[in-house]
Parts: sequence; C-alpha cells; structure tokens
Amino acid sequence: MELIYTNQLEDFDPGKRYRVASLFRSVERDATAVVVVGHFPDIVAAYVGAGVDVEVVELPAPVTVGTQAIASGDLSKLLADLQGESDAMVLLVDGLEAGEIHRPESGELALRLFEVLGTINASVGELSTERDGLVLTVDALREEIEALKKVSITPLPDEAGEIAALKAKLDEAKVQYRANASKESLEKLVAELTKE
Repeated sequence: MELIYTNQLEDFDPGKRYRVASLFRSVERDATAVVVVGHFPDIVAAYVGAGVDVEVVELPAPVTVGTQAIASGDLSKLLADLQGESDAMVLLVDGLEAGEIHRPESGELALRLFEVLGTINASVGELSTERDGLVLTVDALREEIEALKKVSITPLPDEAGEIAALKAKLDEAKVQYRANASKESLEKLVAELTKE
C-alpha cells in the first residue's frame, strides 16, 4: 500500500491514500511505498529505517505579501521598502516616547500616522482649553451658589421679626408648617386662617 503524507487541504486523488503529515506518530506496517510532500525528516527517517521506499516531494516556498505573490526579483525591493517604512515608524515612535512629534522624511504609513497624530494632538489641545475654561466657570458658579445660600439662609433683620410673628399666629391656630418655610408661604397659611 502506498501512502502519501501531506498537509494539503484539497485536490486529493481519490485512488490514493493520504495521511496528515503533521499528525505522524509511527510507521504503518502495511506501507510498501511512501511519498512525503514537504519537509518532514522524522517521517522519512522512520520509513527508511523500516525498509520502505520513500520519495520526498519538496514544496516551493511561495512568497506572498497580503494577497499578492511576489517574484523573487521584486522581493529585495519590497524588503528595502519595508525596512524604510519600519525605520520611519521607529523614528516616529521614539519621538513620541520623548514627548515630541517629528515628521518622518519617508514611509507612507509613518507619514499617515504622523498626520493622524497631529490631528489628535490639536483636538486634545482644544479640549484642554475648553476644560480649563469650564473649570473656571464651575468655580465661579460654586462661589455664586455659596453667596446665594448665605443670603437666602439669613433673613433680613426686619423680615426675621415678621416671620416670627407669622409663625406665632400659626402656632396659636395649631397649623403645621415647615421650619424653614419662606415668608411668602407663611403669609399664605395665615391668609387661609382669616378666610375660615
């Protein structure tokens, strides 16, 4: 029985027996010939040691970038471009770590990132300015609120006597009211007493 050890996922010949090369554990006793597709020296050594004829089929090493295959002549240019891009990114990141942003001289991705970071930096500056303005506004409003609280809590001297007189009338009539009721609400309660 001839066995083919491969990691391919499709294009199987229905008349042949396949085994997954990456799952190889031991020699199959019924094997009379073995084809090993790819670099699997353990499989080759095991079957050669068992006296079985072994044929090795080497796979060409495809070079792909994204979804495109690259010819070997273009590979050196691609590597040079990638190295330039990488150097530009390193320069950009090093500057950012130092708290500065420097425009790279090359590298499409690095230049795009520089532009985006510049926009983000400007937006953060605007937000910081707005935040600082809001902090000042909030502080001023708090001061105004505190001043208003002090004014509203402390009745005017002549008004305090009027409030006390209104409360005395309501107490005499056994009418309930809030302890911190305003002069206006006390006057309304007293007016209702006179209606009765």
